[in-house]
Amino acid sequence: MITRRTFVKAGGCALVAYAGAPRFLFRTAHAAEASGKVLVAVFQRGAVDGLSMVTPHGDPGYAGVRPTIGLQPPGRGESERAVDLDGFFALHPALAPLVPLWSNRALAVVHACGSPDTTRSHFDAQDYMETGTPGEKATADGWLARAVGTRPAKSTPFRAVAIGPALPRALRGGIGAISMQSLERFDVRAGADSTARAGFESLYEQGVRDLLHGTGRETFDAVKMLRSAGAARIAPANGAEYPRVPLGEALRQIAQLVKADVGLEVAFADMQGWDTHVGQGAERGQLALRFRDFGAALAAFAQDLGDKMSDVVVLTMSEFGRTVAENGNRGTDHGHATAMLVLGGGVRGGRVYGQWPGLAHHQLFEGRDLAVTTDFRALFAEVATRHLGVPAAPLFPGFRPTQPPLNILA
Repeated sequence: MITRRTFVKAGGCALVAYAGAPRFLFRTAHAAEASGKVLVAVFQRGAVDGLSMVTPHGDPGYAGVRPTIGLQPPGRGESERAVDLDGFFALHPALAPLVPLWSNRALAVVHACGSPDTTRSHFDAQDYMETGTPGEKATADGWLARAVGTRPAKSTPFRAVAIGPALPRALRGGIGAISMQSLERFDVRAGADSTARAGFESLYEQGVRDLLHGTGRETFDAVKMLRSAGAARIAPANGAEYPRVPLGEALRQIAQLVKADVGLEVAFADMQGWDTHVGQGAERGQLALRFRDFGAALAAFAQDLGDKMSDVVVLTMSEFGRTVAENGNRGTDHGHATAMLVLGGGVRGGRVYGQWPGLAHHQLFEGRDLAVTTDFRALFAEVATRHLGVPAAPLFPGFRPTQPPLNILA
């Protein structure tokens, strides 16, 4: 006999978690009214090498400091060379699936972007970026939770969703954000007979009441709503093929939620494996493999949504960049600034934004890293305010922009 404890730990029942008591205290039958603009945040955990993701091949300081991991400059007829963007910057060749988005001006890059805090700790830097308060460890909620909290309340539990095993710091707060690993497992019991379903509801509700301190009824409403919307049965459209990797699966499910019109406003996914201290590689190697999956997942997401991308913006981020010079293990160590991507509706794409600081030794941060010229909060605030229409003031407490707006969104 399956016990309630085992049942809660296994399967779809453990896939929903709330960041505190949810705000929706009424039924979700009219969730379609909540459809509209959606912001999707993708966190590249481990500190991506922005100098390989978007290579400054036009900077004379680049090639000399990376004798084995530096990318070859763009060249005609050679598929494994970097893909030129504007004569100065180029995409890693493994990111070639993103080139059509760049050409259609739906993809923009913000280079030399990062945190003013100088920590090289993954844990601290990720925490600061997700809370939006660099150097401040006491912040209780995340910047995406604050963004959703400033918007009018809607009758849906699916305003803020993370695809993954745990709720990220960026969505923690009093907004009732959901974390789930699988829409399919959410929906797997939809075909059960009424008796079995009644038993499931009773067992589930009791289990999550214990697990989530009284939110069981509301949580089960979310399960029923998702089942009714049939989100897990929505197939990728427009010939989109997602890579069979965690980020590909996460973005496929976020696209299902968008197309199901369940009232999604903010979604979150992450991708691990960017901490390339050893054997990073250049056009080929471990980093190239990560870029291949990353680029393919983003491109498939945009293709899948088609016209619906006009209401969606994807923002990528990473806690910091990597050293400009390669280390003795043909890798890179923890750095400072990196590159971030913005793609989707309203993006003024086909451009690399931000002031380029240069790679000469005297231009480097602490003599080793790409300097930060765009505070990540300036980018995040601009995306959130212009795309979601939220006020900037509560998003990043204490932040006072010192640079002109990027104007990356129309």
